[in-house]
Amino acid sequence: MAEPTDPDPRATLRGGLPDRYLTPDDIAEMFEVPKETVYQWRKKRTGPPGFRIGKYIRYDPADVHAYVTQRKNADRNAA
Repeated sequence: MAEPTDPDPRATLRGGLPDRYLTPDDIAEMFEVPKETVYQWRKKRTGPPGFRIGKYIRYDPADVHAYVTQRKNADRNAA
């Protein structure tokens, strides 16, 4: 469990774009899925787009926000 001083990634994204790139842990917490799911999304290219910095995966908050918006619009149009 995060310490009270750590911002909740979901609240940070809702309140405005964070000033840092997100980690797979942040994405897993944000979408309430296991971290392994985040890695599977990346492997299958079905989740938010990420990029490598050396051996680490990072996500641009603007790309994650765009992904969520795209998913919401796709669900509305499918209904």
